[in-house]
Amino acid sequence: MTKKIEGILTAIVTTFDDNGDFCPKRMRNQVQRQLANGNSIFCNGTNGEFFVLSRQEKIKVTEVCVDKVAGRSPVMAHIGEISTRETIKLGKEIEKLGVDAVSVIAPYFVPLKQDELIYHYSLIADALTVPVFLYNIPARTGNTIQPETAAKLAEHQNILGIKDSAGSAESLQAFLNVANSIDNFNVLTGPDFLIYQGFVGGAVGSISGLANVAPAYINAIWKHFKNGDLNKSKDAQDAVGNLRKDLYATVFSPAAVKKALTLMGEDVGVSRYPILFSDEHIAAIQNIVNQL
Repeated sequence: MTKKIEGILTAIVTTFDDNGDFCPKRMRNQVQRQLANGNSIFCNGTNGEFFVLSRQEKIKVTEVCVDKVAGRSPVMAHIGEISTRETIKLGKEIEKLGVDAVSVIAPYFVPLKQDELIYHYSLIADALTVPVFLYNIPARTGNTIQPETAAKLAEHQNILGIKDSAGSAESLQAFLNVANSIDNFNVLTGPDFLIYQGFVGGAVGSISGLANVAPAYINAIWKHFKNGDLNKSKDAQDAVGNLRKDLYATVFSPAAVKKALTLMGEDVGVSRYPILFSDEHIAAIQNIVNQL
């Protein structure tokens, strides 16, 4: 029986050792840190640097996360590749490991029509037994999953919902409207500034990159919302507003998040993609860490 996907799922960083190879021991430490703060795990996402991991590494990362969580909370893994075939191949490996759901980014680099997205996702959902979430992040993929497309895909019994990282309240609301009109189709928010708004509108959860850095602060948004204290939930959301804005203004987020974690004394390694931190970036991130 798969666990219900709800609340805060941390888009957990993929930990590397000092040589830049995947480090299971460091990964376990980060998973435990999130569990201790009440958060569930989403691995191999954008903050997990899926775009620079090999297929075997993605499998290993998931294996370590599932093993460390040991059934205490849901685990969701991202499996999206550019081709339908590779996504299915990875998905078949990942579902064997005991994850509760997978997410699939819209194919990137290749411009697709909506009916092509429907074809892609339908084949994946047909091929897998694990529940599938669509993952909409048009700024990175160049492909937008339209609300009507999501509604069409929601008819598939193995498509459980969508993670919307389009970054606007309008996009989020459009998917919430779909979810509110269709049974068993759920919305997960992506951008950290929309967590509270998503919960109020009916989102079941949030996949948060910022939770790597501020696990308790992000969890408080969910905890207070679930307890019916909307004022405290909104306050918790407001408390992380500047933190998010300032951190993501430095460099592309996985590297910024990892740098913040390192400055906090967490061994997570450095990001694999070519990124340069200026002295101003380091000072800004150190200031954010000091505020925490």
